[in-house]
Amino acid sequence: MNMNRTRSDAEPPGDRAGNASTDFSLVLGGPLYQLLRRAHLSDDVLSLQRRRVITLALIAWLPLLLLATLSGRLFDGSVAVPFLLDVEVHVKFLVVLPLLVVAELVVHQRMRTVVSTFGERHMVAPADLGRLDSAITSAYRLRNSVAAELLLIAFVYAVGISIVWRQYMALDATTWYAIPAAGGSTLTFAGMWYGYVSLPLFQFLLCRWYFRVCIWARLLWQVSRIPLALVPTHPDRVGGLGFLSNTVYAFVPLVLAHGALLAGTLASQIFYAGARLTDFQLEIILLMIFIVCLVVGPLMVFAPQLSRAKRTGLREYGTLAQGYVRAFDKKWLRGGGADEPMLGSGDIQSLADLGNSFEVVRGMRVVPVSKEAVFQLGLATLAPIIPLVLTMMPLEDLLKKLLGVIF
Repeated sequence: MNMNRTRSDAEPPGDRAGNASTDFSLVLGGPLYQLLRRAHLSDDVLSLQRRRVITLALIAWLPLLLLATLSGRLFDGSVAVPFLLDVEVHVKFLVVLPLLVVAELVVHQRMRTVVSTFGERHMVAPADLGRLDSAITSAYRLRNSVAAELLLIAFVYAVGISIVWRQYMALDATTWYAIPAAGGSTLTFAGMWYGYVSLPLFQFLLCRWYFRVCIWARLLWQVSRIPLALVPTHPDRVGGLGFLSNTVYAFVPLVLAHGALLAGTLASQIFYAGARLTDFQLEIILLMIFIVCLVVGPLMVFAPQLSRAKRTGLREYGTLAQGYVRAFDKKWLRGGGADEPMLGSGDIQSLADLGNSFEVVRGMRVVPVSKEAVFQLGLATLAPIIPLVLTMMPLEDLLKKLLGVIF
């Protein structure tokens, strides 16, 4: 028997979720994770990410370079889209793919204590800790599912490659990977590797992220069904759930990956199909809406409890304030405290503190995410697309316009 097994191998997922203080990881599991560990491309905490990035690039991009070179389509002017000028492919495998790998480590490090915080802050009653443990165990089971990843692979080949890419995404021109024909495009040797190895690998990693987000959304929904001890006067103005807002920043590499993916696609259409950036306003807006739904959407499940806590807080603190201000009015304005000096009295300060508490309750948000976080998500989405503005005007003209605005 191998006595050097790591904890991830030795303990079943359910055992690691045995109490509410256990750290939760959205990414440390699944057949691919175990395969990478056995191939010494990862460890228990997702280190060695540079090795994973290089290996995946060698599998997905390098063979395309070699095969395109051998077929004379590396930089051939007779081909509408030679390999070296295919911006979409280079962005996809040299920018987006590494971001998908980097996102795993960022999400693991920034989100592993999120679920345990519910227990640490005593937001879940002892009688309901079992429900929290069951939700964590169920999430681990889905995360580690072999069947789920096999279904993702089947989906990628049946839908992602055969339908989406072949019919909607592939360029209708002679490229390094395909030659248009009467009955459809004929793939080159580089195109075969691209269509049956590189692209499926990329789409699988992307779809696996969507699956993980679904696991995260399901877990949060199950937690939201547990009565939480929310405090309306908590300074984070979301009843104590402010720590959930940090999950938005954990997904920034994934958001950048989506922005870069769209930027690469738009660049191909602009450079080789004669399109303009302004032709894709709808696509850019839809991507931003999709990103907000993907990252912020799962947090919306707490809106009912937060809304209920806000209404209860307004009613209870309103009743408390009513009683206090009546007593204050009677004491200081109706003669009850005429003989008591106001200087040094704590009544006025208590009245101010009560007013501040009521304002905190009234300003309580019903979604545990700030406008600033949503705004930064939008910036991260647009950041890879902004350089395409240069396709609309020369860099010199753009700089002149910017300097004119500033000065």
